[in-house]
Amino acid sequence: MNLLHLNDRPGAYPPSLYAAEVTADLRPSLMGEARADVAVVGAGYTGLSAALHLARRGYRVVVLEAQRVGFGASGRNGGQIGSGQRQDVDWLEARLGPQMARRLWDLAEEAKALTRQIASEAGVPVREGIAHACRNRTEIDHARQMADHLAARYDYPHVEMLDRDALAHALGSAAYEGGDLDRGAGHVQPLSLVLGLARLAEAAGAVIHERSEVARIDHASRAGQASRIITDQGTLRADHVILACNGYLGSLDRGIAARVMPINNYIVATRPLGDDFPEILPERIAVADTKFVVNYWRLDDQRRLVFGGGETVTYRFPRDIAAVVRPHLLAVYPQLDGVELTHAWGGTLAITMNRMPCFARPAPNCLSASGFSGHGVALAHLAGRLMAEAVAGQAERFDVMASVPVRPFPGGAMLRQPLLVAGMAWYGLRDRLGF
Repeated sequence: MNLLHLNDRPGAYPPSLYAAEVTADLRPSLMGEARADVAVVGAGYTGLSAALHLARRGYRVVVLEAQRVGFGASGRNGGQIGSGQRQDVDWLEARLGPQMARRLWDLAEEAKALTRQIASEAGVPVREGIAHACRNRTEIDHARQMADHLAARYDYPHVEMLDRDALAHALGSAAYEGGDLDRGAGHVQPLSLVLGLARLAEAAGAVIHERSEVARIDHASRAGQASRIITDQGTLRADHVILACNGYLGSLDRGIAARVMPINNYIVATRPLGDDFPEILPERIAVADTKFVVNYWRLDDQRRLVFGGGETVTYRFPRDIAAVVRPHLLAVYPQLDGVELTHAWGGTLAITMNRMPCFARPAPNCLSASGFSGHGVALAHLAGRLMAEAVAGQAERFDVMASVPVRPFPGGAMLRQPLLVAGMAWYGLRDRLGF
């Protein structure tokens, strides 16, 4: 099943609010033979960050994108620049030790700073603050422990606990028991960010080819030999290959595919709310809750509520995405019943078994980073930088991320879809029952 073509028109962005707000000329496809120092497969945050950092080091970089820049999760997501890794520091400490947990936290802080830097260079505004909405006392107690621990042990005093009333005021909703507000996190228009990143990479000398789907990679079999990256209209030879495909990897590498599972998620946008509903997100923070199938939302600059949530158990998008997401939105904001949803779209992200990103070396001259598990806006930018460092011979920081074990899914790539069906059905039921 090729997710590059299952749900979207060739060469077209999804009918998202983000796509309606930007214009982007189509870049030419790869035609015939070409040569590069580094071939990057995938023009999302990961691939374009790698291209930018490599081009600024003087490498000849060619990026091959099957569809359009930011076509995948990078241009469709909720735009949240979250703190830390996908797993909390207590989870990391218990499994990897306090020293490794601190290194991973520091890398994630660098990821946020890098994302803000790129947004600033690209002229894309970033709003500050992400609240985490908890459903019960156990979750609130854990959030408080984490806030205290981050302040005491990680030099991060930016998480403010919110009781039920304070969270209700911050959200304009009484749907949650309490939570916290991370003032060191932020949010952004994600497609504008990735398009800005592409412009920066091209200004540094990188070449981007759109509508250039990679059919096969023939990795170099010995030192000094170039790899061959083959599309339907051309062939690129390169000394190094970076795989930055995330949920759209397909069959390009079976070893990575066994560890990284694509899943779909859905987002809607309301009409501009204007001065209506002034209680909703008065500080313009973003929010994510504690469900397994996370609800996440923010207001954009036109005061549209951009709300993501809902699960399906197949890879094909539902015909009526709005009908899937609306009940989740109304469970948080019942006052929006009857308010028009102007945009509804789906996208494919990727998760791993332990929700930690999968950094790997699929071949001696090939690097890969994927499986950001819904926490990729910042970490994907960092992944690109770390792969650029590794290509340049400074692999220590890439190897730190690659040392985090990521097990294959049971049955590997062949059984991912049955696992998706079973898993999403089970966790969706748990969310609905409030577990």
